Amino acid sequence: QVQLVESGGGLVQAGVSLRLSCAVSGRTSSSDTMGWFRQAPGKEREFVAAISWSAFSASDYGDSVKGRFTISRDRAKNTLYLQMNRLKPEDKDVYYCAVAVGYGSYRVPKDSPQYDYWGQGTQVTVSS
Repeated sequence: QVQLVESGGGLVQAGVSLRLSCAVSGRTSSSDTMGWFRQAPGKEREFVAAISWSAFSASDYGDSVKGRFTISRDRAKNTLYLQMNRLKPEDKDVYYCAVAVGYGSYRVPKDSPQYDYWGQGTQVTVSS
């Protein structure tokens, strides 16, 4: 079992930065992938970013956040981060961190059904 707890969401103005954190506890391995997704009411969950838990740290991003968001992880602290820069009103969503078990070090899954564990989410609201 893996437990995930997100934090760092809030209400910010467009153009500023925000950093989300996800505390990971339970059993994880270097073959796992950590990801961030976001979801608005009535919409499908959207892939934001993912990174492998291994030292190789393969990563990928959704098209709407490339160049603005950066995913990172601190394995010593068992924490996943999402640095969000130049926020836009359309970034407003509930952000979830998730774990995909056993995808290896060199590729990251981008579909939500490929993820096995999820946090409860943290709300990000961006005012214009």
